Amino acid sequence: MKKVLLLGAGLVTRPLVHYLLEAGDVELHVGSRTVSKAEALVGRHPRGRAFALNVDSAPELEAAVAASDLVISLVPYTYHVAIAKHCIKHKRDMVTTSYVSPAMAALDPACRKAGILILNEIGLDPGIDHMSAMEIIHKVEKKGGRITAFRSYCGGLPAPEANDNPLGYKFSWSPRGVLMAGRNQGRYLQDGRLVEVPNAFYFADHHIVDVPGLGHLEAYPNRDSVQYKAVYKLKHIKTLYRGTFRNLGWCDLLLKMVQLDMFRMDEEDFSGRTYRDYTCSLMGCSKKCTEEGVRKALAEKLNLSTRHEILDKFAWMGLLDDKAIAPAKSTRLDLLLGLLQPRLELKPSDRDMCVMHHEFVAEYPKTKKKEKITSTLLAFGDPHGDTSMAKTVSLPAAIATRLMLKGKIKKTGVHIPVDPLIYQPVLREMSRQVGLKFVEKTTKL
Repeated sequence: MKKVLLLGAGLVTRPLVHYLLEAGDVELHVGSRTVSKAEALVGRHPRGRAFALNVDSAPELEAAVAASDLVISLVPYTYHVAIAKHCIKHKRDMVTTSYVSPAMAALDPACRKAGILILNEIGLDPGIDHMSAMEIIHKVEKKGGRITAFRSYCGGLPAPEANDNPLGYKFSWSPRGVLMAGRNQGRYLQDGRLVEVPNAFYFADHHIVDVPGLGHLEAYPNRDSVQYKAVYKLKHIKTLYRGTFRNLGWCDLLLKMVQLDMFRMDEEDFSGRTYRDYTCSLMGCSKKCTEEGVRKALAEKLNLSTRHEILDKFAWMGLLDDKAIAPAKSTRLDLLLGLLQPRLELKPSDRDMCVMHHEFVAEYPKTKKKEKITSTLLAFGDPHGDTSMAKTVSLPAAIATRLMLKGKIKKTGVHIPVDPLIYQPVLREMSRQVGLKFVEKTTKL
């Protein structure tokens, strides 16, 4: 029986744990800094084991890797390269759902020499987005066509009936990861032109998408789209855009928060200050302000009416409260996280949803025909059960793990799931497990 080491026991891990334990041919060891979380995942299952593991401890980590046949890393991406080096040393395959960093990509020759596979980006976004896109791209190419425009969008949101707060959002994955987007920049291709979006204008560069079966959502750039021209082998592409979905109003709010420099990550001392004092200080005010005074100062700084809904959202978040900041030493991003995490919590009775939408323009040189292809996925979580985010992020990783253990993915090196040998069986099993179904529509142009 193969032994799998799972590093991490966070929000999205439960479906992966249950899938592997129910498979019947895997012994799963879950290592977590907080052992109680790992214990809650494996329960009393005879093939499951929970244990305390500090991934910052190199000897501890290496021993756990060496004792396993395959490693799944669902800890923060900053640890992946260190884990990968242990996997290379002990010739253990590895699976992650995170983006391939330059440091991870640089390990490709060493992985090939060791004869191991490190499969990254095998989650939802990245993951299912790659696999579902490549399925259509390869289908077009087999018919003699080529893709000249590709727009891809994804977002994890509360289901419409659970969308009950002013921000139109609830956390279904890493809350800190959501706020880190406030520090991003964007790059994409539009009609053959490179568009680069600095952080100051990141949320200003948004547009509305009409999603079939759902309605209007906002989309803003998902970091660097240009790199996928090479990844997807799109030689003739003129428009290439990957975006993130949010409900209407999100981008305007975060644009103002960026303007106020609320996503800084250097530690500050907020001792003796209230959240209202902090917000007042963002406008350069040194004196104590009333709530009305802060609203007026914000309105002037952000060029808004004092009755603008963005100021109401600031108040709802607690940024105008006359309440002491805790903890006193923090970063601005973590201060914001402390306010938002309880307010944007996904309740057990809430359903979340994952929305993915692709738009392609395909040209067929021989027939001189053009067509638009759309492909849309709406996946919903289960009240009092697994979220859609948990299922769509962790199940592709779990499925790929079993395929690798059975020797059905015969590759070495650092890879992402853009090869039919990887994406076809994973998508088939996802369809069987959670009814994953993309609705496609083709229109002649």
